[in-house]
Amino acid sequence: MAKARLFRLWLALGSVFMILLIIVYWDNVGTAHFYLHTSLSRPHLPDPLPTPGPEEGKDFMSDVDEFLDKLLSSGLKQNDPSRKKTEQPPLLASSKPALSNMEESVRGYDWSPHDTKQNPDQDRLQAERRRVLRDFCANSSFVFPTKERSFDDIPNYELNHLIVDDRHGIIYCYVPKVACTNWKRVMIVLSESLLDQGVPYREPLDIPREHVHNSSTHLTFNKFWRRYGKFSRHLMKIKLKKYTKFLFVRDPFVRLISAFRSKFELENEEFYQKFAIPMLKMYSNLTSLPTSVSEAFSAGLKVSFTNFIQYLLDPHTERLAPFNEHWRQVYRLCHPCQIDYDFVGKLETLDEDAAQLLRLLKVDQLLHFPPSYRNRTASSWEEDWFARIPLAWRQQLYKLYEADFVLFGYPKPENLLRD
Repeated sequence: MAKARLFRLWLALGSVFMILLIIVYWDNVGTAHFYLHTSLSRPHLPDPLPTPGPEEGKDFMSDVDEFLDKLLSSGLKQNDPSRKKTEQPPLLASSKPALSNMEESVRGYDWSPHDTKQNPDQDRLQAERRRVLRDFCANSSFVFPTKERSFDDIPNYELNHLIVDDRHGIIYCYVPKVACTNWKRVMIVLSESLLDQGVPYREPLDIPREHVHNSSTHLTFNKFWRRYGKFSRHLMKIKLKKYTKFLFVRDPFVRLISAFRSKFELENEEFYQKFAIPMLKMYSNLTSLPTSVSEAFSAGLKVSFTNFIQYLLDPHTERLAPFNEHWRQVYRLCHPCQIDYDFVGKLETLDEDAAQLLRLLKVDQLLHFPPSYRNRTASSWEEDWFARIPLAWRQQLYKLYEADFVLFGYPKPENLLRD
C-alpha cells in the first residue's frame, strides 16, 4: 500500500515537472502572457476534460488543472507593454499591397472617413446577439449537425480558423467573405507576427494581401498539437476561458453570392482548376474544356450561379471533400455552440461593430479598422440572383444554411422560399 502511494506521489511530481518544463518553453516563445485588459473578458467555465479511471486520478487531474490555471494566470501580473515576443518568429515581408483594377472595382473599396461614435444601443444589440446564439445552442428542439458535440470532439483540423493573439489576449475566428482580410491584418498588427524590413507592421493596409492569407503568418489552434502535444487541448481551453473571442458574420445567402462573384466571375486559376472544371463537366455537360482560366473566360465558358447552387446541393460534393471555406457554414468554421464568443459582429454593421470592438479591446489607440468597401453584393440583390433558381432548390439551400440564419439572428428569406 505504501509503495503504491509513493509511486503515485512520484508520478504526480514527475507530471508537474513536465508541465513546468512546457510552461517555461511556452513563456519563452511568448504565449504565457495573458493581457486581460478588456471589459469583454469574463470567466467561462471550461468544458470538463475526459478523465476516465480511478477516483484519485480525477483528483490529480483536477489539481493539475488548478495549478496550471493559476500558473498561467500569474502572467497577467507581468503585463509589460515593452515585451515583443510572439508565439512564432515574425515573418519578413517588404512589399506593399496592390489591388488590380478589376479586383478593386469588384470589391468597391470605400476610402471615405467613417463616423466611429458609439451608439448607446450598441451594448444592448451586442447582448441580444449573444443571447440569441446561446439560447438556440441550448434549445434541444433546434438540431443541426455537430451541435451536440463537445469542444474535445472537434477534430484538430477544424480549429484552423481560430487565430490567437497572445500579446493582447484575443481569439478571432475568421469567416471568409466577411471582411476577414482586414481583420486578419488587424490581428497581424496586434500580434506583431509579420515584419516589414525588420519592423512590425503598424498600419493594417500596409500588409500585402498575399501575406495576409498565408497560413504561416498566423498562430491558429490547429497548430497547437505540433507544439504542445497532449497538453494542446487543455491549453486551448485555458485561452478560451481567459481570452476575448470574436467573430464576424453576414447574411448566409448574400455570403454565397459574394463567394460566387469573387471566385468564379473573376479569373482565378486555383478555383477554375479545382471547382469550375468539375462543375462545368458535371452540370453543363461539357467534356472538353480549356486548360487555363484565361482561355475559358476568352471562350465565354464560366460557371453559372445555377451551376454553383447545383454543386452545393449535390450530395456527392461533400462525399469527396468538405465544402471550401468560402462557402462552408459558419457553424462549421467557428463552432459557436462549443465556444462562448464574447463579441458577435456583423458585416451589415461593420463600421459600428469594428469601432465598438476595438474600443472594448482597448486597442483603438493602437490602430483603426481599415476603411471598408461598399458591399456591392447587397441583400436587395438576392431576388435577382435567385430568380433562375428553382423554388425546390432554394428551399433545400435554406435547410443547408438554416443553422447560420437562426444562430446569428438573420430572418428567414420568405420571399425566396415561396412562389
